[in-house]
Amino acid sequence: MSKSKYDITKEGLEKFKEELEYLKSVKRKENIRALQEARAQGDLSENAEYDAARDEQAQIEARITELENIIKNSRIIETDNSDAVSIGKTVEFIVLPDGEIQRYTIVGSEEANPFEDKISISSPVAQALKGKHKDDVVDIILPAGSYKVKILDVKTE
Repeated sequence: MSKSKYDITKEGLEKFKEELEYLKSVKRKENIRALQEARAQGDLSENAEYDAARDEQAQIEARITELENIIKNSRIIETDNSDAVSIGKTVEFIVLPDGEIQRYTIVGSEEANPFEDKISISSPVAQALKGKHKDDVVDIILPAGSYKVKILDVKTE
């Protein structure tokens, strides 16, 4: 996947650089050892460990290529000092009327990670919240339906 520019936070770029360094300095070496050990077992035609190591090698190299492309083509998006929701900001809101509180950090598409509560600036939720402020009530429209939220806080993390 090649793209001319990736909008990314400074923190996101640093994480990608750390992951790239780890893959190159640790994972590649571990994989080479695994390949050597599998080769030492003899016949490669029915060697499941060798096949698994080759598959892992392909995944490592693909991720290295992807990270190098992202890093090379990144554009750092600076977090503004306003109190409006934008990339790099963490927004906390309450879903109306059920009262569920959610908190997300708005990041570039390449950094999005739902397990870390980081959502892409291009996601429907972030697009609905973008430019809004504390105490604003916002309609969030998703393919599965829509709901209202009230913004409780907007922070620069």
